[in-house]
Amino acid sequence: MSFVSPRYLPFLISLLVFGWSAILAFRGEGPGWWLAVVSGALTALGIADLAQTRRALRRNYPILAHFRFFFESIRPEIRQYFLEDDTEAKPFSRNQRSIVYQRAKMETDKRPFGTQLDVYEAGYEWINHSMAPAPMGDCNFRIEIGNHPSCPRAQPYSASVFNISAMSFGSLSANAILALNGGARLGGFMHDTGEGSISRYHRQHGGDLVWEIGSGYFGCRDADGGFSEANFVANATQPQVKMIELKLSQGAKPGQGGILPGAKVTIEIAAARGVTVGVDCLSPASHSAFSTPIEMLHFIERLRTLSGGKPTGFKLAIGHPWEFFGIVKAMLATGIVPDFIVVDGGEGGTGAAPVEFSDHVGTPLQEALVLVHNTLVGSRLREKIKIGASGKIITAFDIARTIALGADWCNSARGFMFALGCVQSQSCHTDRCPTGVATQDEQRQKALDVPDKTARVANFHQSTMKALAHLIAAAGLTHPNQLNPHHLVRRVSPNQVKQVSTLIPYLSEGELLDPDQIERLPPVFGLYWPIAQAESFQPLS
Repeated sequence: MSFVSPRYLPFLISLLVFGWSAILAFRGEGPGWWLAVVSGALTALGIADLAQTRRALRRNYPILAHFRFFFESIRPEIRQYFLEDDTEAKPFSRNQRSIVYQRAKMETDKRPFGTQLDVYEAGYEWINHSMAPAPMGDCNFRIEIGNHPSCPRAQPYSASVFNISAMSFGSLSANAILALNGGARLGGFMHDTGEGSISRYHRQHGGDLVWEIGSGYFGCRDADGGFSEANFVANATQPQVKMIELKLSQGAKPGQGGILPGAKVTIEIAAARGVTVGVDCLSPASHSAFSTPIEMLHFIERLRTLSGGKPTGFKLAIGHPWEFFGIVKAMLATGIVPDFIVVDGGEGGTGAAPVEFSDHVGTPLQEALVLVHNTLVGSRLREKIKIGASGKIITAFDIARTIALGADWCNSARGFMFALGCVQSQSCHTDRCPTGVATQDEQRQKALDVPDKTARVANFHQSTMKALAHLIAAAGLTHPNQLNPHHLVRRVSPNQVKQVSTLIPYLSEGELLDPDQIERLPPVFGLYWPIAQAESFQPLS
């Protein structure tokens, strides 16, 4: 081994300084004792680097390699604090995060000197304003779910057009759940439980809940992990639960189940989910209560009946088009219609997911939402079914754009996490969240002050609704449900812009029910609608 190379220089210097300082310390001269301790520790580290065999970098760069490891460990912080561009959305830009912080704290959210966006870059979008703006009215925009005249429910629900998306207790801390639900109660909007079921922290403030039921049937499972009617009724009939949502898949990791290791299954998590403390908690990739579209709709009808007639629907991330088409064909065949469908975009997700799933699995929100909206319109079901949408929704423009594309309301997960104080450290999966939002560490979550963050959650919602009211009034409208694709304009090149209604094909009422029209429809319908079947999620051969 040659020690002539500069890469060994820190080790050699430490060794020499240690020898010299040890002599001084022995003689009782100068700063020998403390210098000997420091240089001795570095020398020992260098020897350990040279002796180990797991990391070639340490053997080739003793002592020096640790500087690389240190700076690599704080690379995200260096980027975020010193190098990040204000408009670089990876996954959320500083501007996007700042607008949430400002609105949550009720600070000024105005920005001087014009936009920082390149308005001549392809993909830039805007809403055309009106020469006759509408007067500003009440900004508490709501929609009715479960009250269509042809299928009225016993307990319809009036929902805000902006709500908290699904995030489970277990993924988020107890204090985060308390603040989110308290904010929902103050602001009059709904809080999706996530598939981790209803914990005592969801119940404490009494905010409106959407109970999400996943394939693990947490909160309504029997001893074998199957669906339990008795346990479902016990939770579903609580007045705080306003709607029931069957989760088929999620944008963060569509098509994949999950497992919560037994070490993380605490007494409180076990109580909420109906599982055993300290035992691995499995969430399968698919449901055991049904295996076909028709069976799924009968299960939804069963849940609706057992809940006392509360609006019941399902959430999914779009994958194979024929599978969703099969569900719609099952609606037509059985006459069973869900009250709502929540479309989760592939860009969504607050929790940790394999990088392949985050980056390359699941249809993005725009395409997924348009597909669901078009399919319901084409099959004459759209008026009976409300559509929710989630996927990187932060600002009033995000809400307006999503509703214009076909949604009735929007959900946000990471937006409300920012309102809680999340700094996008992207350490959700490590249990070391620096702000106490996504952790079960008791000391870390104590830093999240529940009364303060409760107010911030409500403030963020209220300020965003007010911004939405200004936005649609400027367009000459009085309610977000009046937005349509023709209100949106998109730049397609430096010299060309088009209305979104001309870029995205929209179906007319009942077009899918006319066999003569199928070949004239966009390819996704021409190819996959004929092979979809209500009796199976598999396509016809």
